[in-house]
Amino acid sequence: MVAMAGQGDVASVTERVPEDPAEAWCAEPVSTVLDRVGDPTVREVPLPNRPESARLARRLAEAVLQQRWVLSAQRTEYTVLLVSELVGNAVRHTGAHTIGIRMLRRSGWIRVEVRDPSRGLPCLLPVGELDTSGRGLFLVDTLAERWGVDLLPRGKTTWFEMRAAD
Repeated sequence: MVAMAGQGDVASVTERVPEDPAEAWCAEPVSTVLDRVGDPTVREVPLPNRPESARLARRLAEAVLQQRWVLSAQRTEYTVLLVSELVGNAVRHTGAHTIGIRMLRRSGWIRVEVRDPSRGLPCLLPVGELDTSGRGLFLVDTLAERWGVDLLPRGKTTWFEMRAAD
């Protein structure tokens, strides 16, 4: 029997499919993510406006918090969660082509900033027990010591601060 086009085995087809770049950095060690993508403690790291950017931002934050700043597991978990929420909000609500993430550490505090070109302000809404969405800023408000928005000439920076120690 002669094989028709498109009837090859799965292995030969998947060998030709280009690797998903998002999967590549998720599979690599956390330590190399900063080298490949950029270090948000040195300069703002631009991220594309895609849902996968929240995952990449989590990996960047995790690398900084675990390796550069050596924070506790709980502080790292909370910070990574809030990074994901701010980046996710920027991706979903701003229509930006790119967003930026920056991480700063100052005398006992960490600050995470997510910049986007929209001047639309995020809104903290009441959250019901059974709500399945809209919890992002509620989590930021609950877990961060401080948070806010700085309007810029072209856009805004949404930020939160947490103590570096538990």
